[in-house]
Amino acid sequence: MPHATPPAGADRVFSSVLAQHRLPAPVSGALGRVLLLDQLDALYRQVVSGPPDKLPFERLLDILNIRVKIAPGDLDHIPLTGPAVFVANHPFGFIEGCILAAILPRIRPDVKIMANSLISAFAALSSHFLFVNPFGGAEATKENRRGLRSAIEHLRSGGLLVVFPAGEVAHLDLRERSVIDPPWNPGVAGFARITGATILPAFFDGANSALFQLLGLVHPRMRTVMLPQEFLNKQKQTIELRIGSPLAPASLDRFDTDEQRIAWIRQRAYILRHRGQHKPTLRIAIPNPFHRNESVAAPVRASQLESEILALPASRRLVSIGELYVYSAAFHEAPAVLREIGRLREITFRRVGEGTGKALDIDSFDAHYSHLFIWNAEAREIAGAYRLGPVDEICRTHGIRGLYTSTLFQYGEAFLQKLGGNSLELGRSFVRPEYQKSYTPLLLLWKGIATWVAQHPQYTVLFGPVSISNDYTSVSRQLMVSYFTSKERGTELASMVRARHPLWRNPLWNNLSGNTLTSRPDNVQVWDIEELSAVIADIETDGKGLPVLLRQYLKLGGKLVGFNVDKAFSNVLDGLIVVDLRATERRVLERYMGKTEAAEFFRCNALHETAAQKYSNSTGQPVNPGGG
Repeated sequence: MPHATPPAGADRVFSSVLAQHRLPAPVSGALGRVLLLDQLDALYRQVVSGPPDKLPFERLLDILNIRVKIAPGDLDHIPLTGPAVFVANHPFGFIEGCILAAILPRIRPDVKIMANSLISAFAALSSHFLFVNPFGGAEATKENRRGLRSAIEHLRSGGLLVVFPAGEVAHLDLRERSVIDPPWNPGVAGFARITGATILPAFFDGANSALFQLLGLVHPRMRTVMLPQEFLNKQKQTIELRIGSPLAPASLDRFDTDEQRIAWIRQRAYILRHRGQHKPTLRIAIPNPFHRNESVAAPVRASQLESEILALPASRRLVSIGELYVYSAAFHEAPAVLREIGRLREITFRRVGEGTGKALDIDSFDAHYSHLFIWNAEAREIAGAYRLGPVDEICRTHGIRGLYTSTLFQYGEAFLQKLGGNSLELGRSFVRPEYQKSYTPLLLLWKGIATWVAQHPQYTVLFGPVSISNDYTSVSRQLMVSYFTSKERGTELASMVRARHPLWRNPLWNNLSGNTLTSRPDNVQVWDIEELSAVIADIETDGKGLPVLLRQYLKLGGKLVGFNVDKAFSNVLDGLIVVDLRATERRVLERYMGKTEAAEFFRCNALHETAAQKYSNSTGQPVNPGGG
């Protein structure tokens, strides 16, 4: 394919910019060498002579052999139409704008990138730039006013605007002991507020060289002098760009000032630095060469399972959807079924970094608990299960130590009485891997629990452990713990529970600490469960938010009153959830229990629907997970 012909004067583009300042020849020559202008001119000539089927900045990245790593799902965060402000940190100087000029026009041809006028020599390569002058003075002020007006007009016309709110390159901050952006310009939040634009927080992973950081400590201007060298030394590197969840325009209405708004936007960008980092190592563990996971036990014959299930009383069949049936059984009524449940538990939990390491996941509590399980009558296999323990019956025969949660948390009779009704301990839930692509099995298990409660309406409170698996990063787990702990801190229930093995807080997470919105860039503040889930999805490489089971408990009005690390179960993090079904929204309970059954449940417990309001999880106030 023929190459484009370089435009006239393209041979000395960068040198000509310096020549405009009419410096003495010796000074101009020395500056040109320091600023590597000849190399930049040569690079420019290569770019303009490149293949016309590529965008100019795609050619630039090809010539420098720079690869950009970006998750495909991140690009889906970019709205295809409508006003949007793409905000990113500024770790390198020049290359960030070049990367975005290579990527974004393919998605949004209407993109405009606000950039430092130092790279205005590249303007001929692309119409996607708006330049601002960072150096002050009357001319710079006039130039910047034009740029700001153009930016707002562009957003009002429905365009995408890229801004680096720091205005200058990230550098070593001795107070923070890290390389971070200087404070972000609140005017960027004003762009979004004035125009009703969606905000896209983004994060470039990396930093300039140690020499750049050290010279910047000598004098800030030295960083400017070093920028061309830092630009060219990115050759043959892979630079990762992470794009977070879009922030709706209405989310800015929570704040009183643009300073608060930009601080929050900055937090949402900087939290992306933790994506995929620090998988949980909650205790420093010395590998035991003599410890090996046992092979999982062989499956129980389908005919044996079927025989035990058919022998159960008809009242034990609780609910069904298609060929999937939910039954309840005691251990002694269906020992083969319980053996198969133990086998499937171990398989399922090992898949997410948990499990006992034994052939079967069966413990001493299984013998005196009831078990709900899904039976696929067509495939003749168990698809999932839950364990139920009527607390009054268990305590009468085994005491508090007969409750599984007592192995994870310390609590007494006062806690059980404070729950305010007969309670039912739930736990050990799983859906086998082959069925996890569908929401139906989990929904069916919940319908089974609701049907069991409808048959025994004296049980009004559900509680038990809900796992946050090791499949989540340590930062996500810490955010969840801090958020829910902050929500329940000071409540009477939470004060009556103590974890046997509390979550260890890694000192590396100190940059998540702080009590004010603007104290640190990573100090994320969230308002509700949906926002917490979005933040976690931004951190996790697979984009998962809050655990599905946890979300189900929360929809029922659940409260997490404690967290414990289960050392006997692959260091999984368990939250102690409490759900008062008498305070669950009627429409939610009807979904699982049925209208008639829910009405009868509320009638039996003499509690009206309006009582749910006082137990609502949503306070409308922000929670600072970092303040843990």
